[in-house]
Amino acid sequence: MLDFIYYPVSFILWCWHKVFGFVFGDDNAIAWVLGIVFLTFTVRGIMFKPFVNQVRSMKKMQDFAPELKKIQKKYANDRQRQAMEMQKLQREHGVNPLGSCLPMLLQIPVFIGLNHVLRMFAPGKESNYFFDAEGVRSYVDAKLFGVNLGDAINHVSALGGGAAAAEPGWHWDVAPVAIPLMIVASVATHFTARHSVARQNPASATAQTAMMNRLTLWIFPAGVLVFGAFFPIGLLIYWLANNCWTLMQQRLVYTKIDKEEEAKKAEAKEKRTNLGPKPGQKPQVGQKPKPAQQQKKAADSQSEGETGSAKAAGTSKNGTPKNGKSQKSGNSSNVKGGAWAKNGGNQQRPATQGKKTQGRKRR
Repeated sequence: MLDFIYYPVSFILWCWHKVFGFVFGDDNAIAWVLGIVFLTFTVRGIMFKPFVNQVRSMKKMQDFAPELKKIQKKYANDRQRQAMEMQKLQREHGVNPLGSCLPMLLQIPVFIGLNHVLRMFAPGKESNYFFDAEGVRSYVDAKLFGVNLGDAINHVSALGGGAAAAEPGWHWDVAPVAIPLMIVASVATHFTARHSVARQNPASATAQTAMMNRLTLWIFPAGVLVFGAFFPIGLLIYWLANNCWTLMQQRLVYTKIDKEEEAKKAEAKEKRTNLGPKPGQKPQVGQKPKPAQQQKKAADSQSEGETGSAKAAGTSKNGTPKNGKSQKSGNSSNVKGGAWAKNGGNQQRPATQGKKTQGRKRR
């Protein structure tokens, strides 16, 4: 029923086994282990672009998280209107909520397909999707520390497969190889989740976010420890390789995005700095004056207007008459006259004060 998943997964595994089988030998377990690891890397390489889009989408959602909270608070009693407003806000910011789930959704079919293909390897089978009888025999004969890659601590007959059908139940001889892989895979799952959670913005945290963080940090790693006993050795290798790839990919992508954010901030700061004119800089022909230059131009125009008014009144800008003569003598007479009037006129009035000018016409 899921052959459209099983055939592509088995084909990629077949290709990588041929590559490493040429180096180490077809029956060598190292060739099969590396084939599974590079199957993981191939699938994750195909999903690299969606992963980058996922990180950018999550970053945008964190940036406008306060606006989402306002919508949730405003339409707390109207779920339909709240959903409409949130979708509208997401469209305005160019965010697709499903984009953050796409890489995980794409990994699920690969996990299911690889699990099925590895379980279908059984002694005496003529084929297993892209593998012929010789490929099946090579996988069955390959041993990693004396354990076949298709073995698990517990073969669940409900899951089907060659080993589960032949020998169902517990197989503790597989535990020395399976348990270390389960522990390392669980730790890798925890650190991958921790690295992702550390990137979250506390301002955008919600009850649902806190619940998902607990699931990814503790429940999923614990699930690997518990249910890893039912996984074939090859599937545990896939899980470990997948988490190692994810951790490395997160570091590279997050570092690149952080550098882009810093570059944008530096560019915005430089633009704000360049708004004002530099000392001694003159505007070019046809260049529009910047705000600071407009203010300076207005101040210069006002200063020139005051200078023109002073010239029209016959004085210079500092109040000095054009002919250069000072009006200090007139002011001095007024000061003396004022002092004589202040004393009540008891003192003798200066001879020069109150005298008629020579140019006055006699009666």
